[in-house]
Amino acid sequence: MHPRNNIDDKPQTLVGVSFGDPFRAQEFMTAATRLAANKSLQVHDAVLLTKTDDGHTRVVETMDPTPGRAAMSGAVWTGLLGLLLAGPVGWIAGGVIGAGAGAAAAKVVDLGVPDDWVQWFRDAVRPGTTTVVLLLTDVKVDALVEEAKRFVGAELIYANLDATSFDRVVAAFAGPQPDVPIEPVEAAETAEQP
Repeated sequence: MHPRNNIDDKPQTLVGVSFGDPFRAQEFMTAATRLAANKSLQVHDAVLLTKTDDGHTRVVETMDPTPGRAAMSGAVWTGLLGLLLAGPVGWIAGGVIGAGAGAAAAKVVDLGVPDDWVQWFRDAVRPGTTTVVLLLTDVKVDALVEEAKRFVGAELIYANLDATSFDRVVAAFAGPQPDVPIEPVEAAETAEQP
């Protein structure tokens, strides 16, 4: 599965990062905003998905229009157009037509993270976590890796990055790994080999 590629015809990066603490997830969203302000990436949508210990999920999307909101917007605009063209009767007729069209458009148009991806994350994340899903373009991986180092303990659930960049981000979230000393092999053991 890959996200759509129609945002200004730029390749999109979809990233999902889980946190054991919702406050850390909020901090990460703030950090992504800072990266965007510094031109290290562009954020086109952000989804915050919280899964409780009993498996219930709550999703907050920043870009995806709901049918109700789109219906209201459609009703207002076509109602105004109807009022200008046909008076009070046009206002009512335009409002009804616009509400239906706005609701239908919200079902078809998905401006941010596609709904099938939101569902995938709902199923994939562990209970007791809050996951930040970001739809990005123009990602400078070095800046993302540096920012990820501030969030040791987070888990990269998904990212459609190249393998090297993916591994770098995973390592940054894992934090510095202690050096494991290599124990010397005793001379007697090496002498027994054929």
